[in-house]
Amino acid sequence: MKIIAHRVGNKINGESLTLSQEELQLEEGMAELLENYFLGSFKSEETFHFYSDSYLVNNPVYSSVSEIFDDKSKFLWESENIAKHLFEAAENPRVQGGELFIVYFEDEREGTERVDKIGIFKTEKRESFLKISPNEETFDIEKDQGIGLSKIDKAALIYNNDKETGYVLSVVDNNKNGDMYYWFEDFLKVKQREDDYFYTEESLMIFKDYITKQLPQEFEINKVDQVNYLNKSLNYFKEKDQFELEEFTSEVLENDEVIESFNNFKTDYEQDMRINVAEEFQINSTAVKKMQRHFKSVIKLDKNFQIHIHGDQKLLEQGENEKGKFYQLYFEKQQ
Repeated sequence: MKIIAHRVGNKINGESLTLSQEELQLEEGMAELLENYFLGSFKSEETFHFYSDSYLVNNPVYSSVSEIFDDKSKFLWESENIAKHLFEAAENPRVQGGELFIVYFEDEREGTERVDKIGIFKTEKRESFLKISPNEETFDIEKDQGIGLSKIDKAALIYNNDKETGYVLSVVDNNKNGDMYYWFEDFLKVKQREDDYFYTEESLMIFKDYITKQLPQEFEINKVDQVNYLNKSLNYFKEKDQFELEEFTSEVLENDEVIESFNNFKTDYEQDMRINVAEEFQINSTAVKKMQRHFKSVIKLDKNFQIHIHGDQKLLEQGENEKGKFYQLYFEKQQ
């Protein structure tokens, strides 16, 4: 593992950029500690790729990591270029300065293959801690500040794969208080890769938006029916390994007019978002778990009640009498 550290302040606030002139020399225990600290932040299967509004080589970070992957002797020089670019990317006074670590992970195993990686890590937050040291027959205690090892503030891990399309990256930003665009857009300039994770996530978002926004505008549908559609959509993704659009619309939407309406909505959504969601793909269970919280099977009744529907909607009837609107629920036992 090759590692170098630079100090990148916020130029808007008059802070400076301090560049190291040589790599860090770490003892084995410290190297292992830092490696676990850096790589422990990547828990999501969501991946990204570099992009540019013109040519990929005009993306500064893409250009620098390409040079390092091609010639490791350029590691120090290109790490300085990455630090300079990060320094210039700060256009918001709320962006916090911190240490920037550039790390080269050589021949790291990924499944059955071995692939080099370059990590770019930035620390921003400082935590207070107590230092206690013996002093003759007592102890001295003093307060200090340092970097907590629970999670890194900002991180990017670039795999030496798919260079022609912008490499494969895992990206994390755990401190968006300064500027939510600073790390992903202004510095790295990355987009999410269109893989199975992306298709699963986007498809669920399209279905949720259609059912909650478009469907009630075109068809006479009540809240119970909406919740039923949401549940059926989510259950399809939970129970299936492979997604097929025609099968999904047939099983979940059923009605031909609704299916046609949905297909038109999907086309408009893709054009507005400038994406293309595949009609067949392997369902990513991690993306399903992430999106599940957006599928709320709840009917809110004024400020008094909430009905959570998880099963057969036929056990729920809606009506109205002289007292007002009501729902009637059927059940076998109370728990």
